[in-house]
Amino acid sequence: MSVSIPFCKTWTAPLEAEYVAQVLNGESATDGQLAESSSQLLEERLGVGRVLLTPSCTSALELAALLCELGPGDEVVMPSFTFPATANSVARTGATPVFIDVRADTMNIDEQLIPAALTERTKAIFVMHYGGVVCEMDAINDNAAQRGLVVVEDAAQGIDASYHGRAAGSLAPLAAFSFHHTKSVTCGEGGALCVNDPALLERAETIREHGTNRKQFLRGAVDKYTWVDTGTSGLLNELACAQLLAQLKSLDEITTRRRAIWDRYAAGLALLEEAGVARSGQIPDGCQGNGHLFYLLVQDSDTRGRLIAYLRERGIAAVFHYVPLHSSPQGRRVGRVSGELAVTETLSERLVRLPVFHDLTVEDQQRVIDEVLGFLADRRGTRSGESVAGGA
Repeated sequence: MSVSIPFCKTWTAPLEAEYVAQVLNGESATDGQLAESSSQLLEERLGVGRVLLTPSCTSALELAALLCELGPGDEVVMPSFTFPATANSVARTGATPVFIDVRADTMNIDEQLIPAALTERTKAIFVMHYGGVVCEMDAINDNAAQRGLVVVEDAAQGIDASYHGRAAGSLAPLAAFSFHHTKSVTCGEGGALCVNDPALLERAETIREHGTNRKQFLRGAVDKYTWVDTGTSGLLNELACAQLLAQLKSLDEITTRRRAIWDRYAAGLALLEEAGVARSGQIPDGCQGNGHLFYLLVQDSDTRGRLIAYLRERGIAAVFHYVPLHSSPQGRRVGRVSGELAVTETLSERLVRLPVFHDLTVEDQQRVIDEVLGFLADRRGTRSGESVAGGA
């Protein structure tokens, strides 16, 4: 059956066509006016230091790993339940990702397990704000400060989420955002590195510009620019910035819409938790999610597979992720595990993501809710449409 309710769908912000036309009519192709406007808007909105736009979140994470001065023999603690880019950025430097378990309520790194994972080789902690819910950053930063470690936020899913009133991306010396087409704010493919430690800014600019001191030259600090450090091509093109700036100017609308979708799923599927059939992720006190995604944790992997197939047969796209990095072929080659990862291993097999996108209508979302309820009710031996609250 063809899909009538996709898993995700890109939304076009009102000013996108206007800004794209500006670029096509002669604006700078890279690192121009729209890039600078996008960076400034993010800095002001998130309360971060300096935003350097990048071609992807992966690129931003790789810049962060270089700024941490990682190399062979170094270790970086991170969750196993994350996208490979988090670990790749570390492994590319020759350092070792050290995988630890996640919390059952948020699927974020379990901050209580970090101390046991630290060794004399540990140089950094990379955290990932899963689903737009921020990690327990106070405890994480305290651990890092006691050991002189750098913390990096993988905030790929975290734009406009907050932790005790502070925005994701502002909670560590370095942070990375994604503007991939699956994210709430998108330019097709893009990212940003937030540099919150002023001591890292000049080197960050240099690495991003092929390892040259071009930025200092443009500011008049040097009389010519040349190759001075390790570097890469890390600029986001101006055409992508045109789309990004328009999306950022609609950030309030985007976040409000996605939070409403998240809340509607949570309310509509709450009886599944009461019945012990499935539950959704939790948002701890002090955190405000951004509605980036909504997931259910069903009873087992078989139920997950059947539910995804059932929804697909009815034209609804649902997906799962991630395969835990510590159990992947590359993860076993380049990383190591600290402690048992029972939560990661168990919950990753039970997680189902439901459709979330800006233009998801109330009617279509209710259809998803009804189909999920119907399937899981049938799995418990009741008829579709009846309450499933009777069984535990």
